Amino acid sequence: MASSVLWSILIATPLALGYANPRSISIPEDYDVLQYVDPLIGSSNGGNVFAGASLPYGMAKAVADTDSVSNQGGFAYDGSNITGFSSLHDSGTGGQPSLGNFPIFPYVSCKDDDVNGCVYPKKQRKTRYDPGSVSASPGYFALTMASGIQVDMTVSHHASLFRFRFPADRETKPLILLDLSDLSDTRQDNGTIAVDADTGRMVGHARFLPSFGSGSYTPYFCVDFRSASGVRDNGIFVNSRASTDVKDLTISRSINGYPLPGGAFVRFNSLADRIVLARVGLSFISSEQACSNAESEIPNFDFNATHSAAVDSWTKKLAPIRVSRNGVNSSFLSTFYSGIYRTMINPQNYTGENPLWKSTEPYFDSFYCLWDSFRSQLPFLTIFDPASLAQMIRSLIDTQKHLGWLPDCRMSLCKGYTQGGSNADVVLADAYLKGISDGIDWQAGYSAVQKDAEEEPYDWSNEGRGGLDSWKSLNYIPVEDFDYKGFGTMTRSISRTLEYSYDDFTIAQMARGLGKMGDAEKYEATSRFWQNLFREDQASFINGTDTGFKGFFQPKYLNGTWGYQKKDPITCSNIDTSGRACSLQNNAAETFEDSIWEYQFFVPHDMATLITRLGGPSQFVRRLDYLHDTGITYIGNEPSFLTVFQYHYGGRPGKSTSRAHFYVPKYFNANPTGLPGNDDSGAMGSFVAMTMMGLFPNPGQNVYLISAPFFESVRITSPLTGRTATIRAVNFDPAYKNIYIQSATLDGKPYSKSWVGHDFFTDGRELVLVLGRNESHWGTGTEDLPPSLSTRGALFD
Repeated sequence: MASSVLWSILIATPLALGYANPRSISIPEDYDVLQYVDPLIGSSNGGNVFAGASLPYGMAKAVADTDSVSNQGGFAYDGSNITGFSSLHDSGTGGQPSLGNFPIFPYVSCKDDDVNGCVYPKKQRKTRYDPGSVSASPGYFALTMASGIQVDMTVSHHASLFRFRFPADRETKPLILLDLSDLSDTRQDNGTIAVDADTGRMVGHARFLPSFGSGSYTPYFCVDFRSASGVRDNGIFVNSRASTDVKDLTISRSINGYPLPGGAFVRFNSLADRIVLARVGLSFISSEQACSNAESEIPNFDFNATHSAAVDSWTKKLAPIRVSRNGVNSSFLSTFYSGIYRTMINPQNYTGENPLWKSTEPYFDSFYCLWDSFRSQLPFLTIFDPASLAQMIRSLIDTQKHLGWLPDCRMSLCKGYTQGGSNADVVLADAYLKGISDGIDWQAGYSAVQKDAEEEPYDWSNEGRGGLDSWKSLNYIPVEDFDYKGFGTMTRSISRTLEYSYDDFTIAQMARGLGKMGDAEKYEATSRFWQNLFREDQASFINGTDTGFKGFFQPKYLNGTWGYQKKDPITCSNIDTSGRACSLQNNAAETFEDSIWEYQFFVPHDMATLITRLGGPSQFVRRLDYLHDTGITYIGNEPSFLTVFQYHYGGRPGKSTSRAHFYVPKYFNANPTGLPGNDDSGAMGSFVAMTMMGLFPNPGQNVYLISAPFFESVRITSPLTGRTATIRAVNFDPAYKNIYIQSATLDGKPYSKSWVGHDFFTDGRELVLVLGRNESHWGTGTEDLPPSLSTRGALFD
């Protein structure tokens, strides 16, 4: 800790230290940020992003679908083949591809001008595209197929508009087909389609399976075409054969496991202008509603007007933030703004399209999954789009009202699988603590999160928490638990214990704010249960070599004896080569998708006690260094996010900045390969955005950890209050040598704390950071550390 003399120097004004006048720092001017948004970032190398045309939280998502093994978002920019163009997608999901329903596919003409001269099955019709022709921007996507057909597309909220430009160097008699399939070929029985003999309008529906959940869903479509030459003829196809005599089709799933190809087609006369427009209306209610959506949103097939409206929507959504471009490489600007853009692709606003219950509340889908998005994506939206976040919170509460439980994961109108705790608790608490209130019934919200803590659902693989009898009697989740009240994968005893502890802490903070002091004390007590799985004498070996650290979480049986995580605490880590199952398999490990080494740091609410258990601040910092330096952690998975910044709690905020500047741009950059893992519905996007702006959330708490921003200044205007918060970096260095905070002021007064609260944004405060090349004493004092339950619990309300 700095001496009083040194400290007086450190908090001296920037001018007294010979630094530049903060008022002379480049102020972010207003500029078109969309020029820096590249939807193709993360479209290869497993980023799984949706790279196509969408509105913010839009239901219609148009893009080319490929046959890549990484086509979870539809299009993968990896040289794979085009299989069609569809209008329903999710983004960055990992695992099995999601949606991609009802792809359309164009031909210049059919061989011998015979409808059976075109190829219909998806696996046979796939074709190459020109990689240099791919173009993507907010609300727009385009490429040129190997056949010479130029395809571009834009969207409204519930409809897509495709424009097919056929080549001019040959005669064209185009055929466009629609296939009753999806990306994962999950169509069930009785897919239907009908084509109008006169207009070529196609309507229909089919039932499909979700990619990471239980149940099924039924989307509907309505496709209209417009060309100067008009419709020539149309019909349906089954398998590899087609007919213009039949206009209706109802098709079974399959005969031998693979869904039978089937759908409809429309042919056109020779085109004078070489253009065919296809408008695809979408609904989860009916084909009639799909038609109505398309007709009301894109009434005149006006491509330019539809695209312009999409651009306007994105411009407004990105209006709250501007950063200084002074000295900054444009690739950093692209990484930053593209990350922000991806936070608003999922979840999707399905309001008015929910067939499961009637309600006047908003309905959002594609919470995929809250285990990923509670950490930074949804906290990010509390700052930049609180109105939409409020609608999402209302949707979560309304879902609990009608289905009984808050979802932990939800997609395609289905219940997704629960990965750890009841993470909607953290999401609701984060919004509540930060003053999000627009239309939200917080009493109902509190009842919903409390139910998670008190009642066990029959199927806790889909919702809520399992093992609550053991939780309440033993105060931990045992390995090989005996649970006859509810059912789920009997694994993850350590990570579930840690997550349940944190979930309870966030419930306690809501209880305090609502004046339920008895509940607050109760859940603060249960939030300490994580300590019951901490084994003081547990060692860790890597390839037989002792790491030198003792004290790790370990499984514990019903009788209170210790178990042992096989393969040591590195199991499920980035350096574990055992091949051990670490997800939701029945034989998976006692931590989910990451190791005990990673999870030893997951006590976000009481880092002070954790640091004591781990041997004090210096030993804690050594452990964090070991986690990062040996590659145990993997920045492409969400549990690693907070560990980048947890040096703050050990009194070394400068090391957090150093880690942040290591991971960006090494693992996050402005290329199609520019994400270290799947984007998880904008989780990676929000991580890089908040890291680069220099304020990272500890979710479920009113805490943002301060680090050096990647820009000379950052300006954020709160959509709630209209006030503008500003971060200024004195001695900003575009080479990023000056990355350590030497001193700071908040609203012109010396500020030594290494964190700020949400009022920084809503009150429009100014944070000035003086930067230098060496780690300093700023933010290192005991009084400067971020709050913990054991030291300042009352300050969380």
